[in-house]
Parts: sequence; structure tokens; C-alpha cells
Amino acid sequence: MSRRRSKSSSSDSVDSAEEERRRDIKERDEFSKRLKEKDDTKTRKVVESKTNKRAYEEAAKRLKLQHDARDKLIPKLRVQSRREYLAKRKEDKVAELEADIVDDEYLFDEVKLTKREKEEREHKKRLLSIAKQHEEARELERVQRYHMPKDMKTGEKGEYVEVDEREKQPNSEQKKWEAEQLQSALFKFGSRDVKPDEYDLLLEDEIEFVQVLRMDGSKDIDRKPEVTESEKKKMNIEETKKSLPVYPFRDDLIAAIREHQVLIIEGETGSGKTTQIPQYLYEAGFTKDGKKIGCTQPRRVAAMSVSARVAEEMGVKLGNEVGYSIRFEDCTSERTVLKYMTDGTLHREFLSEPDLGSYSVMIIDEAHERTLHTDILFGLVKDIARFRSDLKLLISSATLDAEKFSEFFDDAPIFRIPGRRYPVDIYYTKAPEADYIDACVVSILQIHATQPLGDILVFLTGQEEIETCHEILQDRVKRLGSKLRELIILPIYANLPSDMQAKIFDPTPPNARKVVLATNIAETSLTIDNIIYVIDPGFAKQNNFNSRTGMETLMVVPISKASANQRAGRAGRVAPGKCFRLYTAWAYKHELEDNTVPEIQRINLGNAVLMLKALGINDLLHFDFLDPPPHETLVLALEQLYALGALNHHGELTKMGRRMAEFPVDPMMAKMLLASEKYKCSEEIVTIAAMLSVNSAVFYRPKDKIIHADTARKNFNHIHGDHLSLLQVYNQWCESDYSTQWCYENFIQYRSMKRARDVREQLVNLMQRVEIDMVSGVTESINIRKAVTAGYFYHIAKLSKGGNYKTVKHNQTVMIHPNSALFEELPRWVLYHELVFTTREFMRQVIEIESKWLLEVAPHYYKPKELEDSTNKKMPKTVGRAGPSDAH
Repeated sequence: MSRRRSKSSSSDSVDSAEEERRRDIKERDEFSKRLKEKDDTKTRKVVESKTNKRAYEEAAKRLKLQHDARDKLIPKLRVQSRREYLAKRKEDKVAELEADIVDDEYLFDEVKLTKREKEEREHKKRLLSIAKQHEEARELERVQRYHMPKDMKTGEKGEYVEVDEREKQPNSEQKKWEAEQLQSALFKFGSRDVKPDEYDLLLEDEIEFVQVLRMDGSKDIDRKPEVTESEKKKMNIEETKKSLPVYPFRDDLIAAIREHQVLIIEGETGSGKTTQIPQYLYEAGFTKDGKKIGCTQPRRVAAMSVSARVAEEMGVKLGNEVGYSIRFEDCTSERTVLKYMTDGTLHREFLSEPDLGSYSVMIIDEAHERTLHTDILFGLVKDIARFRSDLKLLISSATLDAEKFSEFFDDAPIFRIPGRRYPVDIYYTKAPEADYIDACVVSILQIHATQPLGDILVFLTGQEEIETCHEILQDRVKRLGSKLRELIILPIYANLPSDMQAKIFDPTPPNARKVVLATNIAETSLTIDNIIYVIDPGFAKQNNFNSRTGMETLMVVPISKASANQRAGRAGRVAPGKCFRLYTAWAYKHELEDNTVPEIQRINLGNAVLMLKALGINDLLHFDFLDPPPHETLVLALEQLYALGALNHHGELTKMGRRMAEFPVDPMMAKMLLASEKYKCSEEIVTIAAMLSVNSAVFYRPKDKIIHADTARKNFNHIHGDHLSLLQVYNQWCESDYSTQWCYENFIQYRSMKRARDVREQLVNLMQRVEIDMVSGVTESINIRKAVTAGYFYHIAKLSKGGNYKTVKHNQTVMIHPNSALFEELPRWVLYHELVFTTREFMRQVIEIESKWLLEVAPHYYKPKELEDSTNKKMPKTVGRAGPSDAH
């Protein structure tokens, strides 16, 4: 009898779980449907769209009409010009005739004229009289008749001036924010008037280089020289387009695209493939029947700047026929036929349009960068191309990976666009350099003092290194003073506003030199003119994820040989160049890998797996990856999403998971944001999430005011940890009315705070999109800390008897970072936002929690035994034991 009851109970439990699963899936699908209905109203449009069922057809016609309008305007302008010429000619002829008559009467008044001469004089007088009478009649007519004032006319000239005003680019909130940062973008030092032969400069610690090899230039001797930016400005748009390497291959390229569904395009950076190929496709009729041409970019800045350039070349307003779409900003309309977007944006479009039915051509640009989003796109578009024979797929790459792409896309043909390269001399150091930042500065000054004019491109690993190098270089140049000609120092990195980035494209003034301090964004994504010298320290920053420990680190690592060659190639675009590598030839040969490891094989896949699940792709182990991720990393991502409640026990996406997929953040942060609804602290958690996005750049420490800066930072410390400290910083900044002076007095970076405010606004919009009310009113920190724990319960450490912290699941020894508010407190249980590896494994952004909360927010992940808290045992009283001053 008891067995029957047991079986019955078990059966009821299974039925209940199955019913709950079905109910959740039904709610998930209903939620997805509501999201699609909201898309049109919730997405912020930079350009106001006008719905029209024939919008696409009109967009295609509009460009043709503009060309027709120009053709019609030219004859009218010729007529107008002719009229102005005739009016001026008439005045000149009348004045000339009057002068002839006066001269004749003065010279020949007493001379007897022949009959013919008298007739000619009378004829001239009659002509002069008729001309004057005609002019008097015209003046009388002007007085008696009303004329429309010039500024009210609506003729061709007025219309074209008005159109020109409308054609200006939309000034979005993001661009307004960026415009305020421009003043700090340009730095000029030195004197313009010093001639090179007047240098009297002694450099300390000169670096000895040895030339080992030369990168050959293009074989075609009769090639046209590369067109610099200053020369481009003197040319009209058509001449510039014709000067690009891709132009001679236009017809062959279009024929190849018509013949093949998938085409691999290999062309060097600067060949024009990104800006010109979409235009060629439009002109060839690929946007008929209301279809669009899409082009993905791995970077936001590239999508915005390229679309603006193409709109200018096509003579249309950005946001109409040509537009862009990036995270949180959509500059397109129903008229758009050429659409540039980030690869992450295309991922989002798959959620609402899985077959990309509105596109006739999709271009995956900069494929060689092998970002996580790009690699996933390869598998998605390959699958679509197999059942949509009308979709043309172009994979564009700037390196020699074309064969690998071709093999992946079922042996697709490769179309190569020859570049224009000049030879580049490669120099290596004779001995390794201990401090490559200082070596960069010395090398810049050596080149500036001893080499002919030409701009310098320096590759560094990130914003911090760029600012450090900038500061040292600025100081040394100031000390050298008039011994050097003018040196213009310009930074370029991913987080720099696009308008500040644009400064690197400005022409260099005469007798001056420009030095660009860049991250690896300048390897292929950006083309900077007039670069003759490249300095390559041989390092870059990479994200790496250890699936065994769950530790994700951003580490400085040696670059690959492929990257080193890409960097050297930047020097040979406009003239023969030189590349100075701050490492030895032996290190290049023996220590550098041949190619960079793709992101998909070395980073946490939680976000990518969540997105694929949201797209309905459940069999991830057999998903068609170009380079499959490690099996352990994929399994860990699935386990993590299950623990977060994004997947059910069948591996299916839950309603919680579908909501999380809407946030372009880490799944743990997305879960924290969603959990804030339960704990009634949405306003506070959104602020914390926004501040965490800029946490490493909130405070700054000037070298001459370190003590004051550290004191100011400690004033914001919260007794329960760093998340609440960041909340206090933001709230006090709001109370100061977003004051710049307040930031200055508290050693806080104003630009980072403005960025946090921008991110916060975007997150609030997303919270409303996923149907979460923004609530507040929490007086104590417990609910805030519980909401954070609900998302980051993976990141828990407890204090051991030895005074160190160990992670709960992997028993890994970690330390609280010295900058943390809890560095000297040492609470029993802590939650950390991230682990970073410098000299040790440090926990950054730490808060104090209670172990019982873990059973509340993640009972399926933690066992009570793991959370046994020996509170009755006396813990050692250690101050500062969590980590010495060797953290960075």
C-alpha cells in the first residue's frame, strides 16, 4: 500500500513539474510576442520614420530621381549663367559704344567725313539711344510690377539650399555627449619654426635597432600612388571613388556575386571594400523588391563613420537610404536600403527575423577579427543561406584567412582585390626591452629627431598605457622645448568618443609630425593616412577564461605573427615605411604564435549560449562553429545558465532566460537586474549595474596628490562593500546636480560618471521593455545585497582559518583587492564582481553577504553543508592580510 502511495506521489510530482514547465514555456512565448509588438515603439529612432507600404520602392526611386534632378538642373544653371554673362556683356558693349562716339567727336570734329563715315557715326548714336531707352523701359517696368523678394523664392537654388540644410547628420544624444569631450583630444607641443637641420639633440638611453628583413611591396610597378586624406579633399567624390583599389574590379565583382551565392572577398584595409561594394550592389539592382543590403562591423564606431561616408558619397541624408544600427541607437527608416550595423545588432535582429527575409545581401565585414559575435554569425548565416537561395552572402576579410573561410562555407570561391603596398623595412631591438612603455617613448623621440618627416603609429594595449605613454612623452617633449619641431600627440582607443577619434584623420600641418597612440583597433579597422613609421611593442590585451576555476582575466599577452605583420603593413600605405619592433628577431621567430586564438575558444560563453538559446538553437554541441569552443567551456556555460534559472531541466529557455536575453550584459548581471523587482530595489540595482560598467575608471590618482585622492576615495567607502560605495558616489553626484566641480574635488572622473548616467538610462529603458517596474524605497542595504547575490551567487568566497579567502566551489585562494572598502574589514562571507590576475588572484568590487542568503537565492546550487558557518570559532584578527601592495 505504501509503495502505491509512493509511486502515486512521485507521479504527481513529475506531472506537476511538467505542467509548470509547459506553463513557463507558454508565458515565455507570450512574452516574446509582446516584445515583438513593442519593438517599433520602444527602439529609439534617431531619424523619424514615415510608414508607407511603398517605402522601399520609393527609397530605390529616390536616388535615381536625385540623379535625374541634377541632370535637369545643369541645363538650367547653364541658362542662368548665360543670362548673367549676356547682361554683363551688354553693359560692357554699351559703355564701349558710348566711349567710341565720344572719341570720334573729339578726334574728328573738325575733319570732313565721308558719307560712309557719317552713316557709321549716326548708326552708333542710334544704337546707343535704343539701348538706353530699353534700359529705361526695364527700370519703369520693375517699378510698376510687384516682384517676389529673393528670400521667398522657391526656385531651384532655394530648394537646394534647404535640402543641404536637411542633409546634415542627426545629432543624437550619444553624439552630443561625445562632442563635449573634443577639447582634450588634440595636444600640440614644440615649435613650428625649428628646421630639421637645426636640431641639436642628445637622447639618453637610445635603443639600438638592427634591420633583419624587408616586407616587399606590390609587384605592379605602374601602380597609382595611394591617395592621402589631404589630396582626397581636393578631389570630388567620384574621383576619390575611382582612385580606390576596388574600383577596377567592380564589374568582375558584381558578375561573381551574381554567379555565386556565397563569396569570400579578400582585400587589404583601405581598398574600399567596406564603402564601395554595398554601393556597387545597390547600383546593380540588388535593392529591388523592397530588399536591403546589410553590412556588419565588429565595432560601433566603424558602423557609424562608414555609414556617414557612404551617405555623403551617395548624396543622401544619413538615416534615409543609408543608415546604421548599433546598440541602443537606430539611425534607419523604412526607406533604408543600405544598412550598416554591429555584429551584435544583427544577433538581435535574428530574434525578430530569423530568416533575414528583408535582406537580399548580407556582408560580414572584418571577418578576420574573429570576434565572438562574428564567429556565431558564421554558423547562423551559413544555415540561412542553405534554405534561402535568393540571399547573397559576402564574407570580407583583410588577411590570409580566406582559404579557411572558403572551406567553412562549402568551398565558396575567393575574390581577391590586390592592394597597394610599398616596401617596409623591419627593425628589431638587439636586446629585449624591460619596460616597453619607456622604450616606446624613446623610440618616438629617436624617430622624431633623426628620421625624415612622416607620421608615427604606436601600438599599445589599452587606455591606461596610452595615457601613461602620453603623459611621459608630453613631459619629455616639453623639457626638450625648441630643440624639436612640432609634435602632435593623438590617442585612439575603443572607448574614445568617435569625434575625438576623428582627429587622427586630420592632415598633419607642414613641418610637423603626428604620433598616434593606438590599441589594436588600428591594425585593420582604421586606416590612418601618412603613416610612415610604426612602433610595435608586441603586446595586446586579451580576455581569457579558465573553465576549471571560473576565473576570467584580461591579460596583456604577446601578439601573434599575423598581428605583427598587420601592424608593420600600416607603414607601407603611402610611401616606403619602417617598422620598429621592440623585441628581438629570435622572440618573433620562437615566442609568437602564428595566429591569434579566436575569442570563442578563450572567453566565457554564457552570453553567447543564452543568445543562441533565445534564437531556438538547442543542440549547441553540434552547432556549426568555424572553430568549436572547448567542450568544458560550453558545458560550464549551460550549467551556469541553468543555475541562474535561464534554462529548465530539459535545457529549454525559460521566461526568465528570454527576459535575460534582452539585456546586452553578462547573464549574471541580467539576473541581478531582474531579481531587483522581487527585492523592491530596481532603482538602486540599475545604478549599481551602470557604475560597475565603468568601475575601473571612476576614481583617479594624480601623482602629485595621491594622499588627497586616497582620502577622498575612502570617504565614499560603505561598511558593507564596494557596490554600495559606487551607489553612494552616483547618488551624491546626482545631488550635486551632476557637477563637474564636485567630481574634481572628489578625484572622480567626470567623463566616466556621464557614461554611467548614459548606461543607466539605457538599462532603465530595457527594464521597462521586459515589463519590470522601477521601484525603490529601500532604507537598508540587505535587499540590495540580496539582489546582487541572486545574480552573482557563483562568485562567493569565505574566510579561511589562515586569514585568506577561498572560493566556495573551487577552493581557490583569492585576495580582496587593496582598493576595496573591505580590504581591512575581512568579513566572513563575501561576494565579488570579478576576479583579476595581476601578481595574484584578486577579488574586485566586493560586498559582505550572509551564507543563509545563498540557500534562499540558489537552493539548487548550494548544499547546506557547504555553507556551514563556524561562527562560534574565533577567527584571526588580521589587518590588511588580504593582499599587500603588489596589486595593480
